[in-house]
Amino acid sequence: MIDNEKIYNVAIWAITPKGADLSRKIAESLPNAHLFLSENLEQRDISFRTFKILSETLPQFFNTYQGHIFIMSTGIVVRLTAPLIRHKTVDPAVIIVDEMGHHAISLLSGHIGGANKLARNVARHIGADPVITTATDKNRVPAIDVLAIEKDLFIENPDAIKGVNMALLTGKKISFHDPYGLLIGSISESSTSIEAVNHHERMKNAFLEKTPGVFIDDVLLNLPPQVLILRPRSLVAGMGCNRNTSLEEMRTFLNEILIKSNLSSHSLSRIATINIKADEPGLLALSKDLELPINFYDKEELKQIKNIITPSSMVEKHIGVKSVCEAAAILASNRGKLIVPKQSTRNVTVAIARKSYTS
Repeated sequence: MIDNEKIYNVAIWAITPKGADLSRKIAESLPNAHLFLSENLEQRDISFRTFKILSETLPQFFNTYQGHIFIMSTGIVVRLTAPLIRHKTVDPAVIIVDEMGHHAISLLSGHIGGANKLARNVARHIGADPVITTATDKNRVPAIDVLAIEKDLFIENPDAIKGVNMALLTGKKISFHDPYGLLIGSISESSTSIEAVNHHERMKNAFLEKTPGVFIDDVLLNLPPQVLILRPRSLVAGMGCNRNTSLEEMRTFLNEILIKSNLSSHSLSRIATINIKADEPGLLALSKDLELPINFYDKEELKQIKNIITPSSMVEKHIGVKSVCEAAAILASNRGKLIVPKQSTRNVTVAIARKSYTS
């Protein structure tokens, strides 16, 4: 069975009878795969979609799937996909399998998109040879973008990936800020010279040199372009609001608090609030807009948090708890540290907590 973690909703494309037979075999190990076969092909006992002209059909589906498997020549696939490519951080995985099933070639989005992994898994299932050409894989050196994806780190400036991976390949010095120890243990110090920079007063000088660097943190800092900025999902926004407060008002205030506190919005992992707000339209819209889950807590759970910095007698009178946003933020961060106490407007309250990576 192909391990399709990170690769799901795969489209398999075939234009010849042998290709159609092979696509069926591959689909057996990909439960979420959809087959696209030329309308001239006949297949029984299998669900598939047909296309008349591949060059007209593919653009409609290219970005709706996380991976594409083409059973045809490399030249055809290159010409088909070239106009559709945007950036390696958003392009789907593309692999090519010859119709005899001898090779599975990782063509596009090998690292972030997962094409290298998909090619290996498909090859293993059909008995083919995986063809992987990315330098880090060929030299058995961990790629920084792959490590980032595995640790759920948001890649803020992907243009810096190339310089960091080249330093890993050649053993050049890298400045590394990783106060939570999320990646430093995954990179062999024998293959590169790593200078740990985990004190804020040293950062500015350490990253001024014209050498690649990796900065893993939720704090905003003006860094040189060669420093790869990776954002951990370390922050929780505890929120409260008056009834029918708009999405725009809540989003604007949350962003203002993050900027004022020098914190990255890309490090937000979730929103947290009291359960009586479970039907609040603005909060639900904010969750959808930011693509973040919401944790809802009842009064008894919120009362468990004793170290409230800014308790509210008004909230206690009307709801029965001394705090909503601070207590919810602490609970949703697994009782992490409250780093931004309650901030308020007329309709919105926000508090920010940081997860603990040592507990």
